[in-house]
Amino acid sequence: MPDNTIQLAVLDMAGTTVADGGLVLRAFDAAATAAGIESEGPERDSARQYVLDTMGQSKIAVFRALLGDEDRAQEANRAFESAYEALIDEVEITPIPGAAEAITALRAAGVRVALTTGFSRSTQDRLLKALGWQDIADLTLAPSDAGRGRPYPDMVLTAVLRLQADAVDRVAVLGDTTSDIATGLAAGARIVAGTLTGAHDEAQLRAAGATHVVPSVTEFAALLLAEHP
Repeated sequence: MPDNTIQLAVLDMAGTTVADGGLVLRAFDAAATAAGIESEGPERDSARQYVLDTMGQSKIAVFRALLGDEDRAQEANRAFESAYEALIDEVEITPIPGAAEAITALRAAGVRVALTTGFSRSTQDRLLKALGWQDIADLTLAPSDAGRGRPYPDMVLTAVLRLQADAVDRVAVLGDTTSDIATGLAAGARIVAGTLTGAHDEAQLRAAGATHVVPSVTEFAALLLAEHP
């Protein structure tokens, strides 16, 4: 095996491997109301735009930045998680087409797979259960499992350590947001790819420094598998 063959793929969930029907913004609206942000007007509009711009980041970090007060941020985060988990039961959560097959093919080729999220551990577990994905990956990580969420490198580096990749340049990262790209670059991953199935478009992903932009996780897997005999 060549020394630079990718050993580890770190994949985002919502928008990258999972289609959640836009639940993040719906749950955010419930959280913003709980935090006392008016339901209409410039403050709510500005907050919604910030959520879109920072999609993929740890949700508690987003609320801290928006609200500037730890108690309000914690209250908003609890409301967000409660709303998102309730909405999981109302909306059909589905894999991005080809995602399960892509993950299975990567693992069959010897590439270890970690699924990461900006959600809490409990919300991530609800998503995995809704999909029947409890055993689909080698590792699943939420920000609380690693230290800090995106755009910091912690989740990628935690995956490197736990799954025993030989070096960060043998890691490939895939996500649908500029935060995913920032995380991969900060961690030193050799491939930091954006996918067009989620929040941010090709121009945004390339401007953030993506090494590749692919239509979906299917093409990402094909990119990595091309390196494997």
